[in-house]
Amino acid sequence: VQLVESGGDMVQPGGSLRLSCVGSGFTFSSSKMNWVRQAPGKGPEWVAHIKISDGTTYYADSVKGRFDISRDNANNRVFLRINNLQPEDTALYQCNVDSDWGPGTQVTVST
Repeated sequence: VQLVESGGDMVQPGGSLRLSCVGSGFTFSSSKMNWVRQAPGKGPEWVAHIKISDGTTYYADSVKGRFDISRDNANNRVFLRINNLQPEDTALYQCNVDSDWGPGTQVTVST
């Protein structure tokens, strides 16, 4: 299994980003994938989940309304759109399927 994230950047508060995770080595169409973030000095925080087969999504209460998880089945990709970024969104964002993790992509929100 290989997961590779991209799309992280340094942005100002109020900005938006779309993170991407491409997966290989597993049956993408039947998987359930997550985005998890870890801020400096804090533990991992699950933020979003998507069931690839039917697109069912779930979000942590802390991000509802600002985060949107979606998928591109044809290209084995999962996306995380983050709107109205705030400094507290600064973290390493990783995608996850079962017990496998990507290396992550860094999001930094700062003036």
